[in-house]
Amino acid sequence: MPKYIIERNIPEAGNLSPDQLHGISLKSCNVLRNLGPEIQWIESYVTDDKVYCVYRAPSEDLIREHAAQGGFPVNSIRAVRSIIDPTTAE
Repeated sequence: MPKYIIERNIPEAGNLSPDQLHGISLKSCNVLRNLGPEIQWIESYVTDDKVYCVYRAPSEDLIREHAAQGGFPVNSIRAVRSIIDPTTAE
């Protein structure tokens, strides 16, 4: 299944409290549950003003549907073409 990186512009994201992050996560999981097993949230990285999410999904359309149902911004969706890490150099 394709893997995607989703960029979400969220001003002051780095200042979200643990309770706020919990609420966002809970909302996302509820929407994912309703959409079915084809879309999977792997993890997200919270920076000062953005959140970068890693998802598996059959299409960008399903990712956009998740965002629409959850009220989450989607500023860009990029398909992951390759993954490299230090072992790639070996």
